Amino acid sequence: MFKKSDRIVFKREDGKHVNKKLDSPKASSLHKTQREAERTAREMLKNSGGGELITKGLNGKIRSKDTIPHAKDPFPPKDKEN
Repeated sequence: MFKKSDRIVFKREDGKHVNKKLDSPKASSLHKTQREAERTAREMLKNSGGGELITKGLNGKIRSKDTIPHAKDPFPPKDKEN
């Protein structure tokens, strides 16, 4: 189950990388590179109280998952992948 603030990053057919909430039909932001999209998604998650960041690879399968803590969380999660 996902939280409302969880985000996903993936590449569209036109070559742009999308950063969007899992429950949203529209992209929050579009980027030239996956790194830029992930960086923006991490920042948005920190500011919105934390959550899960899911990144898909070029084949459309989940490449990585990372738990992003709240910006001021005194006890951040220990399951960081990166």
